[in-house]
Amino acid sequence: MAELGDLAQQTADRLTAHHVGVTVAVLAGGDAAIRGAGRLGGGDDGAPDGDTVFEIGSVTKVFTSLALARLVLAGTAELDEPLARLLPEAASVPSRGGEQITLRHLATHTAGLPRLPKGMGLRALLRPNTPDPYAACTTDVLLRGLAATRLGAVPGRRFRYSNLGAGLLGLALANRAGTDYETLVTREICSPLGLADTGVTRPGRLTQGHSAGRRPKPPWHLADLAGAGALRSTAADLVTFLRSQLTGEPGELAEAIALTRSTEHRRNPFARVHLGWFSQRLHPRQGAHLQLWHNGGTGGFSSFAGFDPEKNVGVVVLSNTQRSLDAAAFELLRTLQSTHR
Repeated sequence: MAELGDLAQQTADRLTAHHVGVTVAVLAGGDAAIRGAGRLGGGDDGAPDGDTVFEIGSVTKVFTSLALARLVLAGTAELDEPLARLLPEAASVPSRGGEQITLRHLATHTAGLPRLPKGMGLRALLRPNTPDPYAACTTDVLLRGLAATRLGAVPGRRFRYSNLGAGLLGLALANRAGTDYETLVTREICSPLGLADTGVTRPGRLTQGHSAGRRPKPPWHLADLAGAGALRSTAADLVTFLRSQLTGEPGELAEAIALTRSTEHRRNPFARVHLGWFSQRLHPRQGAHLQLWHNGGTGGFSSFAGFDPEKNVGVVVLSNTQRSLDAAAFELLRTLQSTHR
């Protein structure tokens, strides 16, 4: 569909003013278009395309939460099961107000946990240019830090975005399944959808990442915090993932997708957090459209995936530059919502 291709290309071209390379994908009904602009970097002047591998950062969290939904429906886990039951027996998990942290709390960022593992906040202040800041987040390190963590709120009461919480969710689910995080996500999500280029280590060659100042940056490795942001993927794979969110196909994922949407924590009258996804209902002056979305960022990459299940449209934007894509991505999504029925 030429119109979709034009919209994708215009957004990609505009973003290259501040990004080294960009791939943009748009979906509307059964149609999709993927366009790239800029360059790959690392000595390769070619433009990124639908098969270019990017770090997708926190967009990983929607995969982690969908894996949770799959295990819940399979009877392997429960949404309101305490985190402590899925961790090694010696693990000490903080609580507050008599409330334990559950899997639901981790997936909706309502566990009361800090954003980063114990000690990482100080290291980030003292060494802001650490090239691979999560590489030391092994299970032992995470669980020692968790035992010394004080919750900032009673679990279930308040939204507090937490990479630590999402990473612990991925770790706990993999531990319950008797495998590692990548194998879990591959089994529960990537294989059913045919996502051959999505994973922690499986995808093809990762494109060169760049800082906001366009300097080359090394890749990130999140060790056992992988569920918070370790996945790498392509625009083509994420189009397939979003199409599944819009259509509920394949059928084996439909019930799990519905569970991720129906589970929610209200942030304000217009915004919710679900299992993995954020949602917002735009002001009536903007069409009152519903948007579900998540963004991501690592040391050299940025990402965005969003869609409207009512209008059956979606957007994927990936860049090999550490600079937010959100404004352009939301603008593109609103355009699709307003023009496609």
